Amino acid sequence: MYKLLLVDDEADVREGLLHEIDWNRYGFDIVDTAENGREAMELIERHEPDVVLTDISMPFMDGLALSDWIRSTYPATRIVLISGYEEFEYAQRAIKLDVDEYVLKPFDGSQIVQVLHKVKERIDAEAARREDMELLREHYRTSLPVMRETFLASLLSRKLPIWQIEEKARSYGLQLTGRCYIVSAITLQQNAAGAAGGNGNGSGSGGESGNGGPQQSEGSLRSSGDIDLKLFAVLNIAEELWVKQAMGKAFIYQNHVILLTISERDDLEAVLQETLSVLQETVHHIERWLKLTVTIGVGAPVTELAELKNGYNDALHALDYRIVQGGNRIIFIGDVERRFVNKLRFDELKEQALVRCMKVGTEEEMREAVNALFDEIGQVHASYKDYQVFMLELLTAVLRAAKDADADLDDIMGGGNMIFTDLMKLDSLQAAREWFASLCIKLVQHITCSRQHSYKQLVQQAIDYTKANYTDSDISVNKVCGHLHISAGYFSSVFKKEVKLTFVSYLMNIRMEAAQRLLRTTELKAFEIAEQVGFGDPNYFSFCFKKQVGISPKEYRNRSKED
Repeated sequence: MYKLLLVDDEADVREGLLHEIDWNRYGFDIVDTAENGREAMELIERHEPDVVLTDISMPFMDGLALSDWIRSTYPATRIVLISGYEEFEYAQRAIKLDVDEYVLKPFDGSQIVQVLHKVKERIDAEAARREDMELLREHYRTSLPVMRETFLASLLSRKLPIWQIEEKARSYGLQLTGRCYIVSAITLQQNAAGAAGGNGNGSGSGGESGNGGPQQSEGSLRSSGDIDLKLFAVLNIAEELWVKQAMGKAFIYQNHVILLTISERDDLEAVLQETLSVLQETVHHIERWLKLTVTIGVGAPVTELAELKNGYNDALHALDYRIVQGGNRIIFIGDVERRFVNKLRFDELKEQALVRCMKVGTEEEMREAVNALFDEIGQVHASYKDYQVFMLELLTAVLRAAKDADADLDDIMGGGNMIFTDLMKLDSLQAAREWFASLCIKLVQHITCSRQHSYKQLVQQAIDYTKANYTDSDISVNKVCGHLHISAGYFSSVFKKEVKLTFVSYLMNIRMEAAQRLLRTTELKAFEIAEQVGFGDPNYFSFCFKKQVGISPKEYRNRSKED
């Protein structure tokens, strides 16, 4: 069902169209009617109709001016113009506005139905074109390899919620289910001396022929400065082995070839040894076929896809040790740094969840978030050093949120220095849990109170500005927002929430109250009052006054004198 707005200044025309045609039968729902272009603008912003059926000749704003505004503001909205025979030449100007159809007066319901049927067919065709499943499937199929690689890379660059990872993996047809994951990163040794040999295409066939052609190709690859070409060649070799051994996924990310081990086995040590074995074979093949020198950094095994970023960071840290251990080798992070398998980490997902609770959550949700963090501390057998770092990271995230919220730490917990002092005095995990929950809940209360005050302050500033400038005929939401330096969308939602009226309705109320006061207390003429309350067109003022108050300005003045 498509939404349609009917605009005509003649009440009998509007009523006739409303009752003569069974709009739902033809796929349309009349969302509202307007008597002129200015009124239609407000209704279009409110309803965003698919089709506007409008007369050309109307007071205050004619159909062409309205069409011009629609085209610039709501370009997807279809426009049908109604015009008389004597206005037909005038209506030709609307061609530049890309008006969809014309209906000439006098007309009957069947003509309107016929025209709107054409418009509906065009909307249907456009919708069908955009939803053409075959075209979408073909485009999706051709884009899928790039999308898969981008998604895999995203797992290394940021932590994603597990539901989001699983959803995207299904969408991209990636099998990532496992109980153990290991990230390995291959880097090229850039200062390797040039030498001949190998064919450089990443394929094992024909690589040992010894013919001059393949040797020249391999030598060219090794001496080439094209890093991307070398990485691609290394990826071909590594991926061939990785797929053959059913190890997982291989792709390029930030000048490294990434080999992702995915295993269904629970024995992390066994999976690690298998990974190191295939990596050793990979190094051998790269040297044999490409004559390139590489180093591979291997991260600690992780048990969750959401932890791949940690595994990737481990692999990069392992690569850093090639400076002291030398290149052309496989470096496992566990061999160079003592690590706990279940390392206690405060990552960005946990920080985002904690800060979100402080900003928009309830006190109960805040307490649950803190409990979840401290439950993890109790479950992970981490070192005391890891525990200290975790607590400091927690506190740093909270203090950062407090700073963003302009919270006064002296009022909340006795100042920033005292907070760290209090933290160091805690002698049990339960005490730390209660202390930290208390701090977070106080911040929740502060942020909630501050936000409500900010809303009220913002709305009050808008009200003050409107009351001081309602006599300006150009005042609008955008002008108020420009004065307050905020976006129109944010302002409109906050204003309506606090005042229970849209800004346009509030402005109209202010103007009508001022007009009524002037009608009661002065002898100013209606057109003078119209100008004083912000209406450039006295006729439009009279129209709005009667619609708002129920009687004309003249009748209102006469009644006020009688009273």
